[in-house]
Amino acid sequence: MNIYSSKLVESAVNEFSRLPGIGKKTALRLVLHLLKKEITVAEALGTAIIKMRTEVRFCRICHTLSDSETCVICSDEKRQISVICVVEDIRDMMAIENTGQYNGVYHVLGGIISPIDGIGPNNLNIDSLISRVREGNISEVIMALPTTIEGDTTNFYIYKKLKGLGPEITAIARGIAIGDELEYTDEVTLGRSILNRMPYENTLST
Repeated sequence: MNIYSSKLVESAVNEFSRLPGIGKKTALRLVLHLLKKEITVAEALGTAIIKMRTEVRFCRICHTLSDSETCVICSDEKRQISVICVVEDIRDMMAIENTGQYNGVYHVLGGIISPIDGIGPNNLNIDSLISRVREGNISEVIMALPTTIEGDTTNFYIYKKLKGLGPEITAIARGIAIGDELEYTDEVTLGRSILNRMPYENTLST
């Protein structure tokens, strides 16, 4: 039985419910909320979504989301560009930025090595990281990947690729529980783990 009295409402609910974490009930609440608002609210939402989808790109340097060829972090002259923090995805980068404890730049891998999911080194932004280091002027590479088997595998792979190229290779402190993801770690714990980072080689014996 069709519970919707309007095909247009039903269509909007179906589209909202395609989003992660949005069920049909939540989608219906969002649709009804928009219907109660001025039409300009819906127009602004629609315009923002279309512009985001058509105009947002990946930074040519660090691969985070950007409105231009180079993101605001890589373009910021106040950032310490000789220090690169390697993260799995954009959400982890945002989590570290929210701590206010880091002033270097980033490199977004776009995932981690996971053979069971068919993700190998060639599927990630690892070659561009190595190129950044080879170009010189990089003093430190911080490994800030999840403390999971896949994260540790990716850390070790990158460590082997970067070893001997010059920069110090460090890892965030293990104040984060094994299996935790950075985006769900509280800002204080994550901030401390960045400040208390250690040589990556020290983590191999722990």
